[in-house]
Amino acid sequence: MVQWFKALSKTRSVLSSALQGMVSDGTVVDERTLEQLEMALLRADLPPRLVAELVMDLEENQVQGNRTPVQVLKESLAKELLFPKDDPLIFPVSPACILLLGVNGAGKTTTCAKLAWRAKQAGRKVMLGAADTFRAAGTEQLRLWGERLDVPVVSGRQGSDASAVAFDAMDAAHARGTELLFIDTAGRMHTKDHLMDELQKMVRAIKKRDDQAPHATWMVLDASLGQNSLNQARIFHQAVPLSGLILTKLDGSSKAGFLFNIQKEMPGVPVLFSGLGEAKEDLVPFDPDSFLDGLLQASPDEDDA
Repeated sequence: MVQWFKALSKTRSVLSSALQGMVSDGTVVDERTLEQLEMALLRADLPPRLVAELVMDLEENQVQGNRTPVQVLKESLAKELLFPKDDPLIFPVSPACILLLGVNGAGKTTTCAKLAWRAKQAGRKVMLGAADTFRAAGTEQLRLWGERLDVPVVSGRQGSDASAVAFDAMDAAHARGTELLFIDTAGRMHTKDHLMDELQKMVRAIKKRDDQAPHATWMVLDASLGQNSLNQARIFHQAVPLSGLILTKLDGSSKAGFLFNIQKEMPGVPVLFSGLGEAKEDLVPFDPDSFLDGLLQASPDEDDA
């Protein structure tokens, strides 16, 4: 819990004055405090539709209920969150191919490596595919991670066909008895149609080796971008249906409320992991209770650390 509390400090600071007013007033929230909370929630990038519903829930609770305002907020927000009940790194097939998508700067290559580290810690046999052939630095970065983690990396030359690299990685995963293959794709801009076409071509290439692959398509989103990340996710989802989301840079974001809008706009696509810091251990499974406590609590509960 303390790790989540620290990571969400910037978003919580946007809400802090309104939340402190609610806590000090007990179960009664006056009109001024409600207005302050409404503005704070909007600044934290919660969708206006949800903010209006939260204000109505608080007003109704004052008439009919005996819950504290923070309890009302947490219970209402919890209903908006979608998350997996099982370990998302466990698949019924082997090798399972996980395609990592996202735009430049979201932290996709690093996330790919951190996922491989987490899987290897669990005793899984892992491989990385460096299909970001647009950037020499991207391929080299993944190779260095592979050496550091002692995980094999399949890569190609800069400018080579990314789809061919993805196919070779899938072929190698089958040949070597790999359990999980994480393929890092280029940080393509979602506004460039030809790059979306290239991504679809990569999926077709993978299917030539395994018609059930990719077994998961996860998008890495930069939490510091707020609602802009939702626009990215929508267009990627149209090109290649997403099965999960990974939030990076939560520790640097004051707009973590955008998560609620994504969950509303993209039903059935859960948040799987969250990046709470720089270290490889800081990519953790999404925990809705800790996320909400990190947003709403006045201080962390050290017993939950």
